[in-house]
Amino acid sequence: MFRNVTRIKQILPDKECISILKNQLRGVLSVLGDDGYPYGMPLNHYYNEEDGKLYFHSGKSGHKVDALMAEPKASFCVMDEGSHENGNWYLTFRSVILFGKIEMIEDREKIYEIARKLSHKFTANEAYIEHEIENSGPGTLMFALVPEHMTGKRVTER
Repeated sequence: MFRNVTRIKQILPDKECISILKNQLRGVLSVLGDDGYPYGMPLNHYYNEEDGKLYFHSGKSGHKVDALMAEPKASFCVMDEGSHENGNWYLTFRSVILFGKIEMIEDREKIYEIARKLSHKFTANEAYIEHEIENSGPGTLMFALVPEHMTGKRVTER
């Protein structure tokens, strides 16, 4: 069902893929949008090692939510900043693509728990985080990408 990476020498081990998912701040979630057009949007995310799911937050309506309700299949692509290895002009970077199905999170306490964990990727200011959850939490939708397939590779762009 899922394709293999063509250039097998570039494949990253799963452990390295998970590290990228945990440590990078943003990626692009791609879904099937209106009239069958692909719809990709940059999002921040939280990778939960305990259940292996990737979590996102959102408002309760809009193109993304409509697309996810109509078709739960999605992919998420994240890449690191890359580096200029050995002083070369070109970048070498690592990317991960995760394929799976979206599940909506209904439990308000779980939504707030994941929102806190996601927030800690950006700030350690507990007062700010709690203020945001108190004010925006009731209007927050939380969903998870349940992985079915993951690929990662190292690319040198020359």
